[in-house]
Amino acid sequence: MLKNQEENIKMTIKTISFGCRLNALENEKISKMLKNTIDTAIVVNTCAVTAEAERQSAQIVRKLSRENPNVIIFVTGCGSTRNSNLFSSISHVLVIDNKDKMNLSVYESALKKANFGISCPTIDSFKSNETKLSKQFIQIQNGCNHDCTYCVTRLLRGKNVSFPYEEILQDAKNAIKNGFYEIVLTGVDTASYIIMKDDKLFLLSDVCENLLNDVPEIKHLRLSSVDPASPEIKKIISLMKNNARFMPHLHLSMQSGSNTILKSMRRRHNSDMLRELVKLSDGEISFSADIICGFPGESDELFNETANMVREMGLIHVHAFPYSPRPNTLAAEMNNQIDRSVSKKRVKIIDNIAKENLEKFMLAQIGKIVSVLVEENNVGRTPDDIDIKIGGENIPNKTICNVKITGIENNMFVGLRV
Repeated sequence: MLKNQEENIKMTIKTISFGCRLNALENEKISKMLKNTIDTAIVVNTCAVTAEAERQSAQIVRKLSRENPNVIIFVTGCGSTRNSNLFSSISHVLVIDNKDKMNLSVYESALKKANFGISCPTIDSFKSNETKLSKQFIQIQNGCNHDCTYCVTRLLRGKNVSFPYEEILQDAKNAIKNGFYEIVLTGVDTASYIIMKDDKLFLLSDVCENLLNDVPEIKHLRLSSVDPASPEIKKIISLMKNNARFMPHLHLSMQSGSNTILKSMRRRHNSDMLRELVKLSDGEISFSADIICGFPGESDELFNETANMVREMGLIHVHAFPYSPRPNTLAAEMNNQIDRSVSKKRVKIIDNIAKENLEKFMLAQIGKIVSVLVEENNVGRTPDDIDIKIGGENIPNKTICNVKITGIENNMFVGLRV
């Protein structure tokens, strides 16, 4: 129901997101956009990166529909854009295409055309998966210009669109006003950020350097996942090494450590480029990565190349997941598809190597004093994105403080504020 401006209606917009942090960030924007126009609604931002992510999205939408028969459910995101019929067939669901998700008039038009017979919308049962964070994510771009053979997201998000620096700067200043002193820059392909500013190319490293200069109140600056092939990553490493406010940790969209598989994926980096990034870091920056296990044609020998690369790079966190064929991608039609049971076993192997790397890394950190963002119940995040339990008196969320690492318990650091 569209809001009657003359009535005193309490606005209720509930949101759920799946997949990347970008979806959760977009939900915040969608909620703010809708709340002054639409009375009550649920927004679900779906994911299509794997078949399982798409299945889970649809499962939750069906559950929400059953438990909330008197409210419109807007479904958007990559999952519903790729397979709109799957979602539009669910009762009182309106599908909003990815390209229109930030367009208020599209929601209004869809709502006016809908004939669901809901005059007094109410949300009867809702459990959000959105968590309250102590850091602020800021989107700097959307879309991707590359053509990785496995990726459906690039088809659903469209081409790279980089946001004006003035908008990013304002978002950062607003974050500070709202008490967030750690900022994370994110996007679909963050490293591809490019605009013209003052008649010059303005790239990701420029965004980072300018933000640190223009907003001195930022205490921690981080990046979400970045493409290791981008020349910008070398500049980012240099900035991290020379500015203590730029957290020394990079998450790479690595996907494989085998040159054969990387070529088949149409990735733009190779194993030597990964080694060069580690060498440039000079031990001052830690790395984590995404790894796809069981890509078509990945023999045991080629998988071992990836496993060895994870060990060689000392990756302290790895998001390893089985390859999932996605419709309309080249990889889905490739020969030598790998049995999913084999892919899952390989995921466990990678996870175990990363666990060993993390244990070794953490032991070497004991005794150091680090800048920590406190998130909840005196648990914070170190610059290397590792949990730390801080002893002593209660510290408010969003606080950034120095903590001495005194030991390791239950796979997390323990320490004391200094």
